Amino acid sequence: MTEEKVRLGIDPIYSLKGINPVQQFIFGLQQAVAMFGATVLVPLLTGLDVNTTLLMAGLGTLLFHVITGFKVPVFLGSSFAFIVGYNIVAGSPFSDSFDATKLPYASGGIFVAGLIYCVLALIIKVVGVKRVMRWFPPVVTGPIIIGIGLILAPVALNDIQRPIEGVPVAYNWLVALTAIIAIIVINIWGKGMLRVIPILIGVIAAYIVAVIVGMVDFSALKATEGIVAIPIYKENIMKFDVSAIITIAPIALATMMEHVGDVSAVSATVGRNFMADPGLHRTLIGDGLATSMAAVFGGPANTTYSENTGVLALTRIFAPGVMRIAACIAIVASLFPHVGSFIRSIPGPAIGGVSCILYGMISAIGVRNLIENQVDLTKARNLMIVTIILVSGLGISMGSAGGINFTIGDAKISLSGLAVAAILGILLNAILPGKDYDFKEDEAKED
Repeated sequence: MTEEKVRLGIDPIYSLKGINPVQQFIFGLQQAVAMFGATVLVPLLTGLDVNTTLLMAGLGTLLFHVITGFKVPVFLGSSFAFIVGYNIVAGSPFSDSFDATKLPYASGGIFVAGLIYCVLALIIKVVGVKRVMRWFPPVVTGPIIIGIGLILAPVALNDIQRPIEGVPVAYNWLVALTAIIAIIVINIWGKGMLRVIPILIGVIAAYIVAVIVGMVDFSALKATEGIVAIPIYKENIMKFDVSAIITIAPIALATMMEHVGDVSAVSATVGRNFMADPGLHRTLIGDGLATSMAAVFGGPANTTYSENTGVLALTRIFAPGVMRIAACIAIVASLFPHVGSFIRSIPGPAIGGVSCILYGMISAIGVRNLIENQVDLTKARNLMIVTIILVSGLGISMGSAGGINFTIGDAKISLSGLAVAAILGILLNAILPGKDYDFKEDEAKED
């Protein structure tokens, strides 16, 4: 890579060659900050340990990169899709019925769900990625990517508007707008190093304002004991129960569809076909094994993180090594209880403000995917496919149930709006006549 290609904020960066170690660390820290909010939220909503979650996210990301040949700029964080499974098995941490002793059995179900990924990966490897990808043309993947961002948008707004005791709601918006404005200003008018770390700057600026208005709660940080601790606990090691497995494992069928959407989004953002190289089967194996590994030690299921894809689109730093640095930061952070407490002190409005930008960027990637692949929306079939994907994905996700829930025998199955949208889009594309896209197994560029 030439020196011209490492001009910060000007050219896309595909490799860390030519970037000094301090800058590399800052790039990684930015990606770590982007995933912290959502990753930490999952254990808070399930009763799992925060530091264990960070450790498994970091180790899972490194495992994913090894399996995918260090080619895909992806970070694996906690999956929200499995929260309903945890709550069915152990109850919600906010209810009187919560039973923490059942969480290891939920982890056993997560372990099996991860193995289901590997089974699908084997099938894809046998039949060939080209045959599989014929089911996922841009007219399907484009609106799915758009849907990912739009479905997540209310999460960002909820983070902003969630009441904080003793703090006027107006301050929530002040903190969120500080993050948003800082990101916009740095991304458009920033120079050199500043221009490629807008997310980090946005979080720092919002945190400072939050401290000034009295929004930050330091009580958990003060109460934290110990300096260093490995967050793996005997009582959290997974256990197996048939009922828990039947309840949780089927959720993998939905999250695998989301995985395809996320990998499509990363491919569209970077401009490299990761479905072909290293291959969809490898990304699925990486995601699945990372999920099973996390489950063994009581961590939540892992998944490719849309927040980090948003950072890729915003900064154009596509080097996979940055994600590995972020993973190492997560691992180190997990070993220090005070770090976990500090991360939890970042108020929701700060995370929400940053997320507004990131989720919007994801939807913009989907629009760009449709445009660059010249999807003809004057054709009735294409227009209907896009329409059904967007309406079903958004409508079901934002409904009162947040998805479609049904029971087959003793198994309780929950399909997210995105999973339903993907299934309908794939079926419509296969059934409706007039296909106008031919998938080509493009060679991905080497890092």
